[in-house]
Order: sequence, then C-alpha cells, then structure tokens
Amino acid sequence: MDYRQYVESRKDEILDMLERLCRIPSVFVRYEPDAVAPFGEGIGEALDTMLEIGAADGFRTKNVKGHAGHIEWGRGEELLGILCHLDVVPAEAGQWSTPPFEPRIRDGKLYARGAIDDKGPAIAAYFAMRLLRELGVEPRRRVRLVLGTDEETAWRGITEYFKHEEMPAEGFSPDANFPLIHGEKGIMMMDFVGVRSEGPLESFHAGERPNVVPGEATVRLSIDLADEFRRFLSERGLDGDTDGRSYHVKGRSVHAMAPWKGTNAALEMVRFLSSHIQNPLIDFLKQRFVDGLRGEQLGIDHDDPETGCVSVNVGTVHYDEDGSKIGVNIRYPRGFDTETAFARLDQAASAHGLTRRMNVDLPLHYVSKDDPLVRTLMDAYQFISGDRRNGPFTIGGGTYSRALRKGVAFGMVMPGREEVAHQVDEHVHIEDLLEATAIYMHALHALLSGGDSSR
Repeated sequence: MDYRQYVESRKDEILDMLERLCRIPSVFVRYEPDAVAPFGEGIGEALDTMLEIGAADGFRTKNVKGHAGHIEWGRGEELLGILCHLDVVPAEAGQWSTPPFEPRIRDGKLYARGAIDDKGPAIAAYFAMRLLRELGVEPRRRVRLVLGTDEETAWRGITEYFKHEEMPAEGFSPDANFPLIHGEKGIMMMDFVGVRSEGPLESFHAGERPNVVPGEATVRLSIDLADEFRRFLSERGLDGDTDGRSYHVKGRSVHAMAPWKGTNAALEMVRFLSSHIQNPLIDFLKQRFVDGLRGEQLGIDHDDPETGCVSVNVGTVHYDEDGSKIGVNIRYPRGFDTETAFARLDQAASAHGLTRRMNVDLPLHYVSKDDPLVRTLMDAYQFISGDRRNGPFTIGGGTYSRALRKGVAFGMVMPGREEVAHQVDEHVHIEDLLEATAIYMHALHALLSGGDSSR
C-alpha cells in the first residue's frame, strides 16, 4: 500500500478535522481540579471534541477527570502510547495577519494557533490509527492516543492521567521535529517575587508564559523619558511608542528553548530603564539576565557536547501595587548541577530583595540512539521521506515523551522548516501534515503488527 497516496486521498477530511479543532481557543484559564473542565472551558471543549470524534469512529475512548483522555485501538497485553496535547499558548492580539482561532489556508499552509503545536500532529497521529484500521491492519498490541490538556503550563493534566491509567511500555510524542529526538534537556520553571519599591516605576507588564519569549512589554513611569525612549528605540532598531507616561516596546516571540532566536521585549525595556531609574526589579533583571541568555550572569552556564548548553528565558514580568513577579524558564543539559544552580539563583535573588519560588523541575530525558524503538521510528521516517541524511538528535524543548518510561519525540516539523510554534502566524505546511500522517502510519504498522509496513 502506498501510504502517501492513501493519505492524499483523505486530504480534505484531514484538513476539515484540523480546522474544527483549531477553532477552539484552548488556552489555559485557571486550574480548578474538581471542575468538569479543570483548565478552562476551551481546553475542555477541545478534549471533548477529540473524544467525540474517536467514539464516533468506533474507537474506545475515556475522559480521565477532565485532566486528559485517550483514544484506544487494538488488543493485547502490551500498550504503545502516542502522547499529544490539545492546549495552546495565548495568541498575541493584533499581531496576527488573520485571526488566530479562525483557520485560514493560503500558499499551501494552514494558519492557526495550534496548527503545528500540537493540534496538527494530534490529527496526523489520529488519522494514522484510523486509516490503518480501515486498511485491515490487526494490531498485536494496543495503542493509545493520549490527549493532554496542560502541556503548555505545568503538566498537571498528564500527571493526573498517569495516576489513574496504565503506563505504556514505550511510545512517542509528535510534538517536535523529524527525524527523531532521543534526548531533551531538563526544564526548570520558577518565579522571583518581591515587594513594590518607591520610585518612578509604576508598573511593568510583559509576557504570559515563562516558556515563551515575550513579544511585547509595557511600563508606566511617573517621569517623562519620551525623548530618551524614542532615541533608544531608534538605536536598537525596535518598534515601540510612548506618550510620556506609558512606554511600549515590541520584540519577537519564540520558544524558550532557544531565546537567542527572538527578541525579548521585557529585557529590551530593562535595557532602557536601567540607564535612567533605580529599582531592585530592574537592577536584578539587568545584572542577571539581559546579557546572559545562557546563564552566564547567574553563574549557571554549562555545555554538553550532545545535549547542548543552558538556556535562560525571562518569560513574564509583572510589577504593580501588589509587588513584583518574574517568571523564568531554564533548560539544562547533561552534567548540569541543579543544587549548585539553585544556590546561585537564591543568592542572586536575595541580593535584590527577591525570593525564588520553584514551580517545576523536569529532569533531563534520554533514550539511546541504538534502542529498537528509535530504529523502528527512524526506518519509518526514512522509508516515507527518503531522507537518510538527517539523524536522531537532542533538543532544549520539553515534550510529553519525558512522561513515558521510554519515549521519544517523533515529528512533525520537517528538517529545514522554520520553527513557528508559539509564534505569531503559527502554521503547518499542508504537504508536511500529510507526509507526517503517512510516516505515522508506517511506524504504527511496524510497532503494532511486527509486519512489513511497506506492503
């Protein structure tokens, strides 16, 4: 069977389902563990929608306390897991070329928040299961498409799910890049909090998630620095505006795993303010973060030949009459000493009257490139794509693969494609969506039946 051709024949159906899912604004609102939709109505609707689709197509489905769910196919003792997520990061208002939750197709791409992270991959994996079943494949073990709901914030959904449900023997998460990611850096997310200080800084707001480089920052000052600010914008080549009280600067949002690829609007604002006012929050950010995206200014920089370097992202800054709160995302490679890092972070914060509050520490995740799971998935990728030049690698991102005892990230961003997850005008190339579906079909056939999936 030519999987590419078979998937192409279902193109309209695949796109219709993805558009339906992308219309749902499944952004985290609040966490109420006992609510029907613990993370907000949009995320709850996205989960319900996928489970309804799975049930209508004849798969076994389960909603686990609104925290996550799964769509299951096959029989047998062994369980294979495919872990996706249906929540998305917020979309910056006014910056998109088309509304982020009104999917649009142009130039061979589908534009919408979640198109590539992670609704497109979830639909590709789902159709791989569905089309294989249509072709009469009989699995020798079960497969579950696990649908997470809190991946972009604190992983409470998938954590609660595995308190109640079986842990797969192995699996993958289609939430990163092809050909395959066999290692992921450790991830720490923390807040630095403090009290309000006297002085000209009245408020400072930037960012909504620590795992996103903030694309905009706004402050209010009691003094007029309009001329100085306009000169700063010109010298730095930045967009922004001011009326003499409110100051606004635009940067470029990217994923926190490589903050140097973007322009952090919050840190650019700090760069300006540090030359004109005295404030503990501003001093802390200037001395410890503005020129230290690899942890140099904090004394926590570290490099590993295979898993890379430390990355540090100031994702949120909030300062008003209630005090100050800075959200920081740190990603670390093999050999990183977390205890020493915590001590240095605490020392740096204390020197500026701030306190560190740890929110998350996800340890580094690693599977050998020689593992049979890796070899099987790589064979599927190479068979469908014809690409034998690119090999398995490691990343600074964090996917649900680390929630598995043995798991890797498998697609679906193709080699050479621009990384657009978490960015304005997020999109998926339609040809990539279809090719990924064919790759997942090939991989699942091999993993579930043990047969020759090329036939």
